[in-house]
Amino acid sequence: MLAAILLAACSSSSTSSTPHTSSTSGALKKGLKVFVIPKNLGNSYFTTADSAKTGGAIAALDALGETGTETSGTAATPASQIPAIQAAITKGANILIISATDPTALCPTLKSAMAKHITVVTYDSDAPTCRDLFVNQATAEGIGESEVSVLASEIHDTGEIAIVSAEASATNQNTWIGYMKVELKNYPKMKLVSVVYGNDDPTTSTQVTEGLLERYPDLKGIISPTTVGIVAAAEVLDTPKYRGKIALTGLGTPDSMKKFVADGTVKAFELWNPANLGYLAAYAAVNYASGKLNGSAGQTFSAGKLGTFTVGPDSTILLGPPLVFNKSNINNFNF
Repeated sequence: MLAAILLAACSSSSTSSTPHTSSTSGALKKGLKVFVIPKNLGNSYFTTADSAKTGGAIAALDALGETGTETSGTAATPASQIPAIQAAITKGANILIISATDPTALCPTLKSAMAKHITVVTYDSDAPTCRDLFVNQATAEGIGESEVSVLASEIHDTGEIAIVSAEASATNQNTWIGYMKVELKNYPKMKLVSVVYGNDDPTTSTQVTEGLLERYPDLKGIISPTTVGIVAAAEVLDTPKYRGKIALTGLGTPDSMKKFVADGTVKAFELWNPANLGYLAAYAAVNYASGKLNGSAGQTFSAGKLGTFTVGPDSTILLGPPLVFNKSNINNFNF
């Protein structure tokens, strides 16, 4: 069981008028126009990751002397997110920090930004072929394995389980689920009967969870690797009929899950500190835009209060492993 949050931070690439270069000398550039574009606005996870008040991406940008703006659509869809990206480009962005709703749909727009020498850094959800760096919250394999392990321990390695995901096109969700399926091979008595998609929308997530309970009356457990989905599923299960009878785990913020842990609807779930993820992404983006990183594996940089980090394979920077939250520790965290 993973028991600590590794904190991380990064910096970015070029400005809208300067080609991407790599050098380790000189100071970071000041006054860069940076647009932080989460999957959607109004999502508590991204509010924590991006906000100045929480110590997220905008806080890091303020400290670095940059102009940071959070913008996106209200739905976690490419159709909602792409106009925000296009508007940022039109407004003279030097850096885009983006959580990709759909890499295929977003790539033409992101590539057009890169052609204008705008630094593109993804965080939370990647667009591998159309960005300069990816700031990853944890290894996909580690998340997939640990999510299955937490649920297996609660249902004694036996029974039908289901997954309540976000968007069907979300890179991070699909990668994690792929590793969950691999890990399930080690639990032959656990059967994955369905994967459903709530689109990071509370109403849709509620509906698909209710649908699972109707279709699979023998369901023993649910994994929801999305902060919106796990809260919606918990609210459905928070009744005498289901509480303690159907296990639920996934990825959630402590503040949103405290009620459900306290009343026994959820025993344990996981997450990293999303504010640190945003903070790290901002440092990575500014370092890249300043020419101090070029995405090569082995490069190191300082991420302010989070310490020093190293660029890994595929121009990826790792925040660290998730933390398991339960009754013993959840009240120690406020985000």
